Amino acid sequence: MSRTRRSLLAALVVTATLALAGCGSDEKPQVTWTAGQASQTIGPAQFCDVKMKDCSNDQAAQARLAVPVGTAVEVTVPEEVSDAPWSVVFSYTGPDGQRTDGRSPVFAPKARTSYTLTLPEPGDVLGTAQVQLLGAAPVANPDTGELDYPARATWVLVAQQ
Repeated sequence: MSRTRRSLLAALVVTATLALAGCGSDEKPQVTWTAGQASQTIGPAQFCDVKMKDCSNDQAAQARLAVPVGTAVEVTVPEEVSDAPWSVVFSYTGPDGQRTDGRSPVFAPKARTSYTLTLPEPGDVLGTAQVQLLGAAPVANPDTGELDYPARATWVLVAQQ
């Protein structure tokens, strides 16, 4: 094979490899929600690049699962999520009708790929839950003094009774 032909072939191989490597780059990570025997895997409702500059929203990206009272919800995240800090935030209603917001611990990068959400009391009813892929460093909320964790991406579960 001539030198020119080898150079052309090498250039084509490099170009094809780069093109194939870029094919999956637009795919966003999927999260799986499981309650009892039912599960659903969804893409993010909101997703930003690492610099939190290029963001997209998909209002239809919501898992809708029946979550009977007292049922734990298992969430499983892929490496693309578990490689960074992440957490689960949720809202539930107690037997007294009072709505309460909660948050799991913030999981360190590469620490875990799943979390089981169990509500505090047996009669609590889950409303929504959200996996949050955390982006920038937490900042203190000037009104409450609590730390706010900017979310780079979110995956939403709407619990149905």
